Amino acid sequence: MKNRGQLALGLILILLGAWFIAQQQVPALKEWVMLYMDWPLNIVAIGGLILLIGILLGAPGMAIPASIVAGVGGILYYQQMYNDYQSWSYMWTLIIGFIGVGQVLAGLLGSGRGEIASGLNTIVVGAVLFIIFAAIFGKLTILGSFGPAILLILLGIWVIARGLWRGRRKEG
Repeated sequence: MKNRGQLALGLILILLGAWFIAQQQVPALKEWVMLYMDWPLNIVAIGGLILLIGILLGAPGMAIPASIVAGVGGILYYQQMYNDYQSWSYMWTLIIGFIGVGQVLAGLLGSGRGEIASGLNTIVVGAVLFIIFAAIFGKLTILGSFGPAILLILLGIWVIARGLWRGRRKEG
């Protein structure tokens, strides 16, 4: 089959449909799952299922949507546990990092080294945006009142040093 993504989506839909039928036919199955999984963890599990299907089909690119789905499930789980739904004002920036995690996983699963490097850069962008927005909305208090500013300064120094180092490496 030429389009592995379409095959993967079809398999996911079939498995979800079979799961819904199984829950209706065997109510004890639904009760057993509810004992061990809150609803946001179901979303994390769906992300894991997407990744597993991608691995089985030899479609490493499926790691990107798998990481996004699982990551959003993790955010929702955090928000439910701490009743912190206002955190969406800055938590959305983590989705950019989840894309980077998916790129790194895709690179490790076979897409290549370029995908890994691109993924790491995307993770850094997501982390920087997270720090900025969390600092603006006042939720980044772990490091004290100057923590976010110091992190941003250190990150800026790192970015400049990295650029200078790469520039010298290309010249030589």
